[in-house]
Amino acid sequence: MIARLSPVWPVSASLAFLILLTLVVTGPAPLVDADLAISEAFRGFGTGRPELISVVRVVTDVMSTVSFLAVGCTAAILLAAGGQRRAAGLCAAVTVAVPVLWGLLHWSLYRPRPLNGFVVIDSNGFPSGHTANAAAAVLTAVLLLWPHVRRAARAVLVVAAVCFAVAVGLTRVMLLAHWPADVLGGWLLALAVVPPLAATFGGRAVATDRAAAAGLVTAAEPAGMPERGPGRRHS
Repeated sequence: MIARLSPVWPVSASLAFLILLTLVVTGPAPLVDADLAISEAFRGFGTGRPELISVVRVVTDVMSTVSFLAVGCTAAILLAAGGQRRAAGLCAAVTVAVPVLWGLLHWSLYRPRPLNGFVVIDSNGFPSGHTANAAAAVLTAVLLLWPHVRRAARAVLVVAAVCFAVAVGLTRVMLLAHWPADVLGGWLLALAVVPPLAATFGGRAVATDRAAAAGLVTAAEPAGMPERGPGRRHS
């Protein structure tokens, strides 16, 4: 089973990403001012804490695209070896699609990074690749694990995933490797891309609990499984 989000989430994320992309391209004063203000606040914070910045550099290096590709490929291989072909296909698709999409945007969209940051990166910055990779990885993990964990553990799973994605994004702003809008774009890109891929590989959707009935999350039944009666609960 692969869980899936309601279409409202990826559709909303896609629209928000397109709006943000338009703002980044046109560069309205409010967005520029907000990016500058937040970045300069982090510059002042980091300048007086060189030891913390050194730790954050290590963390962000560990969460690099190479790590994302290695983990994604390994997960896909292990899942395929275990006979979970749909889950393996989802991992492989996310591992390829997310870096390709943000890489194309880096290549095609002129977006200089903050000057004199705590790291030096000579490439365009929208959206943040580190952030998109991290958010895509944890969202994929949540969708794969959701049908297999108890309801009480699901809240912990979601909170841990959100904290990880937010933390990676914050490291990029703290290091002045990206503007805040770039990080927001990374989160939105992952939310726009992963759920449709999960729906593609997951098969038919069935309601699983009250969260699913509310349209937040539904679980996908593998193709070929008989339809269950309305009175039975699924996990």
